[in-house]
Amino acid sequence: MYKRIRELREDADLTQKQVSEILFCSQQVYSNYELGQRDIPTSVLIALAKYYHTSTDYILGLVDEK
Repeated sequence: MYKRIRELREDADLTQKQVSEILFCSQQVYSNYELGQRDIPTSVLIALAKYYHTSTDYILGLVDEK
């Protein structure tokens, strides 16, 4: 899951800072999500899926189709 949120961010040409602003959190908190050092809250998972126009199942690694 952590690799996927990084890939989605990079594919959208966004920095961690830009995504953290979208999610209303600090860059450090978002960095911890990508590194797997902090669990991603459900609300953040849903916000990421909506922003990237994908499913939570894709982010979680349950399906391979975006």
